[in-house]
Amino acid sequence: MATILIVDDEKNIREGLNQSLMSNGFKTLMANNGQDGLFMIMNESVDLAILDIQMPKTNGIDLFKKIITLEKDIPVIFITGHGSVELAVDAMRLGAYDFITKPINLEKLELIVQRALKQKNIEKENQTLIVKLNAYEMHKSIIGESKAIKHLTGVIERVAPSKANVYICGESGTGKELVCDAIHSISGRNQPLVKVNCAALSPTLLESELFGHVKGAFTGADSHKVGRFEQANHGILFLDEISEVPTNIQVKLLRVLQEKEIERVGSGQPIPLDIRIISASNKDLKKEVEKGNFREDFFYRLNVIDIYVPPLREREKDVILLASHFFKTFCKANKKHLDVTPQFFSALDNYHWPGNIRQLSNVIEKVVVLNQTGKVTIKDLPAEIKKDIKVKETIEITLGQTLEEIEKKVIDETIRYCNGNKSEAAKVLGIGRKTLYRNS
Repeated sequence: MATILIVDDEKNIREGLNQSLMSNGFKTLMANNGQDGLFMIMNESVDLAILDIQMPKTNGIDLFKKIITLEKDIPVIFITGHGSVELAVDAMRLGAYDFITKPINLEKLELIVQRALKQKNIEKENQTLIVKLNAYEMHKSIIGESKAIKHLTGVIERVAPSKANVYICGESGTGKELVCDAIHSISGRNQPLVKVNCAALSPTLLESELFGHVKGAFTGADSHKVGRFEQANHGILFLDEISEVPTNIQVKLLRVLQEKEIERVGSGQPIPLDIRIISASNKDLKKEVEKGNFREDFFYRLNVIDIYVPPLREREKDVILLASHFFKTFCKANKKHLDVTPQFFSALDNYHWPGNIRQLSNVIEKVVVLNQTGKVTIKDLPAEIKKDIKVKETIEITLGQTLEEIEKKVIDETIRYCNGNKSEAAKVLGIGRKTLYRNS
């Protein structure tokens, strides 16, 4: 049963609409002014609102603008006299569903209400499908089968639909921005994801970039500028490297989180916002708080929910899955087809990857671009990685083989492991080159 809010200062109209809608199976709420109507919208489950345009104190248009700011998914139908039709048309440009003129034709109003609710249900179903599809895509984009990654994707799915601020922590190169993208894609918020790298901007530029400024606010401010907060209104603002934000700007950001409004630099006019903040850092913010580099109250406002992105060394066997993905991506981009040996994948799996996914991606791209043979072996690895790896190799020996056959197999496999370098193979086996040549 849909709940319809009726806001009209005329008692006869209000109660007449109430009786008509209730007789058609709707639940109703009534308010005789815009302020009471806004209170009901904020505290009750309302599916549709019918607003009179001309009311004292808060009129219907002002109430509608506040509903938009609150991001309430409520179709609005205006009641208007002949003298305020232009106002109703302007309201429809802002997103109102429809309007009806006085005297009210109840049958016509009922048809408008039914159409509005039907459209709302269709949009809701479409949004549910989009979220499900994005969740499927999220599982494809966050590659891995380790317990750590399955736990991470599970947390993302639970957190995304909420309005809670999220703090993403983890080492550099682990994919914190990818986690932010995933949260946004299945959050149900249709407005954009706006990203700011806080470490890339000076304190002065950062303040102007986030809050915007008015003309003449400072030297060089030749025009008005809309900041990233306003750009992300009704969406998500991603503050990467949040640990690098100076303390004086942390104070201003804390006020935004508390008051849900901003002021452009040089302006005293507050701008209300409906915004969700996702922040990230490769530093331990708790330690930064202890050092006095980060405000404790700001940290707890940001860290309503924290998500830890594990490094590659904590993701057993995910390295090979990621490497395979990067090979496909970079081979396609460079129009190449490469055969990758199991020994190469084994070498990747045994490296500790201090630079995490970013380093792995970089290595695979370099290998793809530089390879000229069409076959990828350990020899293709960068020197700084090759010297640190320990590849686990085994040789299958069948009972009944002679010692001579076993010796030859060990030598041949060692030469292969050394990419054909017989001198290096002789050193590994601890035998002279003559012995190796004689038995290979």
